[in-house]
Amino acid sequence: MAGQFEIFTDGESNVRFRLIVADGTVLAISTAFDDKRQAANAIMAVRECAGTGLIREVRSTPWAGQRGTRNTSPAPTARRHRHLPAV
Repeated sequence: MAGQFEIFTDGESNVRFRLIVADGTVLAISTAFDDKRQAANAIMAVRECAGTGLIREVRSTPWAGQRGTRNTSPAPTARRHRHLPAV
């Protein structure tokens, strides 16, 4: 059996959806939506995008530690993006 989407109302009365696989494992939980129609539209967008979306690996360079005074802001982390073909 394929996974399924569940639309639910969270503890703060926001409408959300979750993607659940056949064994009951939750793979994803959405952001909050104002109503069920918006959540259903987002599910349709996820269905469309997931089938054709590329896999992208994002790696960051580990920060070497803070040098200097305690109030110094750390340098921004460099990121490398690599696109992988869909399987």
